[in-house]
Amino acid sequence: MNVEGFKSYLESERRMSRHTVSAYLNDLISFQEYLNKTFELELQHTSAIHVRSWIATLMHEGMHARSIHRKCSALSAYFRQLQKNKIILSNPLKGISKPKIPKRLPEVLQEQHASNMYALKEDHETVHVAFILQLFYETGMRVSELAQLKLRDIDHSMKQIKVIGKRNKTRYIPVTDDMLKAIHMHAQECGITDGNSPLFLNKKGNALGRRQIYDLVHNALGLITTQKKKSPHVLRHSFATHLLNNGAGLNHVKELLGHSSLSATQVYTHLNSERLKAIHKQLHPRGK
Repeated sequence: MNVEGFKSYLESERRMSRHTVSAYLNDLISFQEYLNKTFELELQHTSAIHVRSWIATLMHEGMHARSIHRKCSALSAYFRQLQKNKIILSNPLKGISKPKIPKRLPEVLQEQHASNMYALKEDHETVHVAFILQLFYETGMRVSELAQLKLRDIDHSMKQIKVIGKRNKTRYIPVTDDMLKAIHMHAQECGITDGNSPLFLNKKGNALGRRQIYDLVHNALGLITTQKKKSPHVLRHSFATHLLNNGAGLNHVKELLGHSSLSATQVYTHLNSERLKAIHKQLHPRGK
């Protein structure tokens, strides 16, 4: 199976996003180049020894464990297809030990800082930046989901937004009356009337891209917080964490985030536990 065949498999069968497909293809090409340069081998002749050597090289170059895991996932997907098509007998990635990923809790906004985003002034020359921040915070959407949001996805009667998530999975996120009014006002002021039109446009009338949205959010969050991490995903983490802090159930948060398994959502439980420990240490007479 060539690179184009692998790309078709990722897009049509795995239904991966364009961003993930691009990353997987780059990983495969990078590994092929490593094999050619180091062992003068083609992909179908790969063995576990070659994979271990490659991982050791990446670690020596200082690559983060999480990135190495993703590269291994890309290769494993490719070799599984070769095995399925009976081009190879076994997957050389099977049983390979990968570097341990250090536990990293997601960064979130303090609830007071989250409240401050509602006092941000809009820049009407570009887009409603404060509105974008609020929408991220009130829905927990991913940046890719917000980028492809269209006017028709807003259901005023049901008070919810339709979101197309990973692997084209559809979910519906409830929104408040105030948010629906803000969406309506945003659409009016931007002259968006066609239901198929993207909800967020740049000055040229084109859909805002992922990178543009990231930069807008990063710069705007710099006005309300000094924390190092300032991204749309911080708002997604804040959405989940603040819900749990105020009594939401883990399964409910899982559905709102669009996670496929509860394990992905449980990181926020740990974050909530760390918050409780900090409160106990600060406030209990014996905590100090």
